[in-house]
Amino acid sequence: MSIERVVTSGTFSLDGGTWDVDNNVWLVGDAHEVLVIDAAHSAAPIVAAIGSRSVRAIVCTHGHNDHISAARALAATVHAPVWLHPSDRMLWDEVYPSEAPDGELSDGQIFEVGGIELRALHSPGHSPGSTTLHAPSLSAAFPGDTLFPGGPGATGRSFSSFDTIIASIRDVLFTLPPDTVIHPGHGDTTTVAKESPSLDDWIARGS
Repeated sequence: MSIERVVTSGTFSLDGGTWDVDNNVWLVGDAHEVLVIDAAHSAAPIVAAIGSRSVRAIVCTHGHNDHISAARALAATVHAPVWLHPSDRMLWDEVYPSEAPDGELSDGQIFEVGGIELRALHSPGHSPGSTTLHAPSLSAAFPGDTLFPGGPGATGRSFSSFDTIIASIRDVLFTLPPDTVIHPGHGDTTTVAKESPSLDDWIARGS
């Protein structure tokens, strides 16, 4: 089993602003099949990284455009369903007004790939439908933009809530084993053990 990162570049747009961003696309699987976590910006580099392997599913951690903008093109190329939590449907519809996701993520849902399980954990705050995928056998979690090295994801835009993201980090992510590696939607990895002592500081600073 392996965890592979593909970095794609493009823009994130919300509330009338647009920013240049680099996104992490995570591939979890083996030599025969993978699960894709987020489909950011461009399908071509993701397809190249997948190679000849089959794709079990494309799971979107949330509905911001930078995380889903390649979802439909990727799905058409690799013939795999796209999953998104229904609470982020309004964000999805901004990008794909006439095409629904193929499946609705639910808390506790299990995905299987290469003989391992990934469990979907609803972790809202950055967006209402933000979802973390946890792979216990790999000591890995993929929280999208819920948690980064040094603090929670942004909550100063529409459909976000600082109190909610703190609750998700405290009650969902920080209940995972301390050695769990956090593979976020942007930037470097971290661990639960590295980040959990700082929770009170994040609450105090309010961001």
